[in-house]
Formats: sequence, structure tokens, C-alpha cells
Amino acid sequence: MSIEVKIPAVGESISSGVVSVWHKKSGDFVNPGDALFTLETDKVSTEIVAENAGVLETKAAEGQEVKIGEIVAIIDDSKIAPQKAVPAEKKATPENKKKVPAPQETKSVAGAKQKSTEAEVLSPAVRRIIEEEHLEPAKISGTGRDGRLTKGDALASVESKENKEDRKDRQAQPGNDRFTRKKMSPLRRKIAAQLVMAQQTAAILTTFNECDMSAVQALRAKVQDGFTKKNGLKLGFMSFFIKATVEALKAVPVVNGRIEEEDFIQNNFYDIGVAVGTERGLIVPIVRDADKKSFVELELDIAGYAVKAREGKLKIEDLQGGTFTISNGGVYGSLLSTPILNPPQSGILGMHKIMARPVAIDGKLEVRPMMYLALSYDHRAVDGKDAVTFLVKVKECIENPKKLPLDF
Repeated sequence: MSIEVKIPAVGESISSGVVSVWHKKSGDFVNPGDALFTLETDKVSTEIVAENAGVLETKAAEGQEVKIGEIVAIIDDSKIAPQKAVPAEKKATPENKKKVPAPQETKSVAGAKQKSTEAEVLSPAVRRIIEEEHLEPAKISGTGRDGRLTKGDALASVESKENKEDRKDRQAQPGNDRFTRKKMSPLRRKIAAQLVMAQQTAAILTTFNECDMSAVQALRAKVQDGFTKKNGLKLGFMSFFIKATVEALKAVPVVNGRIEEEDFIQNNFYDIGVAVGTERGLIVPIVRDADKKSFVELELDIAGYAVKAREGKLKIEDLQGGTFTISNGGVYGSLLSTPILNPPQSGILGMHKIMARPVAIDGKLEVRPMMYLALSYDHRAVDGKDAVTFLVKVKECIENPKKLPLDF
């Protein structure tokens, strides 16, 4: 009996994906749970596994874009698993003892074995980089355990490759090809579409303020050692801003809502998206029920998502939903920006670089660690007064963290 392998529904807003790599080829016998191929969507990459045992016949090529529900392979479950041949014992003879593989034959066998081993030990994240950048694993020196290739090795090879290409471009004579064309990844195409949609469907406006980070920096320094020893991870600034954001959303609920056709949906829960930059693009995993989480739980969520994002292991459910978003351009050195909404949300808070600069304090000039804050909002749903009130509330909570639930 032939069983169809179809592209599963991996998210409400996802209609297609790309078969980025086949882990099995036509003619291979597969067992339930075996990874058949990696499906790359506009949000995440996920391995699709076999649900039945049988012989595989692929119907889609690597790099091919496929729609949800499309048949990409057939598994013939009438075939049984091949029996492993048991080699017959041979008696040692003078001829057998003298027979030594030729050097070239030994090298070929070793090379084939090495390539097979490399294919087996490559992690999904490393494999994706190698495929997208057309790298040759055999030419990359692995620094991982037993010489395995790590993500850092792959990225270093990409950088080296780009440097060589840059030098080649600079040496190119007029008339030669001075640019390359490559298809945008599904994630980059989705980001582009989302940004355009946000600009075209919402009345985006941005209001600004600034906050003095002195109090938060002092409190963080005071509790950092005990927090780290107790929980095994450091206390960052993002958890303070998530706490402050929740307090501001409670004070100005309209910012936590969204417009849906002719209705306004008021969210009475606080699922905060935290924008994370990856080599593939910007993604926004969701911190669920942020109002119910302690600093430790928030930091665990943030650290866990960062690791998953770097390793390409985020699941679709990690990115779905969200009532409000925080983006921290300060980690890249941004001093001021106007973040774009993450539809259908009505607000996004932009954090920026902490910079020591002179400010007036009680009539005196002092140098303080200052951060500019930006709130972009959908003016169709949020009035200017509400937006300013929201941002002032965030500022007050950061400058006076005693207003936050300090559950370290």
C-alpha cells in the first residue's frame, strides 16, 4: 500500500514552505520517527518525520517551494526492511594475507566513510548554513568534539568566503559581473511582506521619551551575584522592561488590543513578544503570561529562546500570538529608531543604547546613563494621549523600580 507524505499544517498563518534538505533519498527504507526532510517556512524550520515504515519515493526536489497539504513523497509499506547480510567467515590463506588494498582504493573508501559520517553528525543549524551558502563540509576544519563542525565553524567559513568574494569584486574589471542574484529565503520574503503590510494597513505613529537607567543599573548590580548563584543565569535589563511594560499595559489597556475588521479586540492577558535577531532575520518569540512570571522565569524564557533561535530550533508555537512587542536595537548600538508594528498588534516598544550624557538634575548638571525609548502605535486604535501615558509609565517604572514586583 502506498502512503502519501503531505506537507502538514504548521501554523495558522503559514501557507507554504521550502523543502530545504532531504535526510532520506528515494529507495531508502524508513522507519516511523525517521527524519525525512527539513521544511523551512517563513517563521521556523522543522523536521518532518515518517509516520509509517516502508520504502521512500520522493516527489519534491530540495529547494522546491511546496504548499500545505501538497504531496512530497510516497512510502510503500508493502516492502519489508532489508535484512543485514551476515558476512561469511573466510579462512585465512596466504593469498588473503597478502592482499592489501591499493593506496588509492583505501583513500576512496576512507573519503566515502568520512563524507557519510559528516552528513550524519551535522546539526540542523550547521546543515542549513552549508546548504544556503553552498559550502563544502570536507574543506572546513571542525572545532567541535571529535572534529565535528559547529555553527561557529560554518559561519567563519561563510565570512571567509565573503571576504574572498569582496576582494574578487574589487579586482573585477569594468564590464564584468559586479553583483550576484539569489532568491530571498522564505523568512526574508515574509519579513518584507509583513513590513509592507504594517505600513499599508495601520496608521503608524511614534512617540519618544527618555529614561535614566541609574536606579535599575544600581539594583541590578546589587542583586546580580546572589541572583546568578541561586539561578545559574544572569539578570538582564530586558526582564525589567517586560515587567515595566506589563504595568504600563495594565494602566493603558488599549495599547494591549488590536483592530479586527470593524471590531476592537481587547486582550486581557499579557503575551509579550521579544524581538530576536538571527543570521536568517528577525523573529519574535513570545513570553507567555508575562504578568504571572518572576524575574527568574522571564530570564529563563529569554535565554531559552535565544539558544533556540541561534540553533534554529524554535517551534511554530513559540512565535504564534503575542499582544505587544519589545525590540532592543540598543544591543546593536542603535541610539534612536522608530520600530514598525508587528501586525495585528497595536504597539511596539523600542529600547536603545544606554549612553552616559549630561542631564539637568534638580538644577544641576550631572552625567547619567540615559536611554531613549520609542513607542510606535496604531493611531486608529490608540490616541496620542494614551500613547504618551503608556511611555511615561514605562519610564517611571524603570527610573523607580520599586514600583515593580521585585520577585528576584
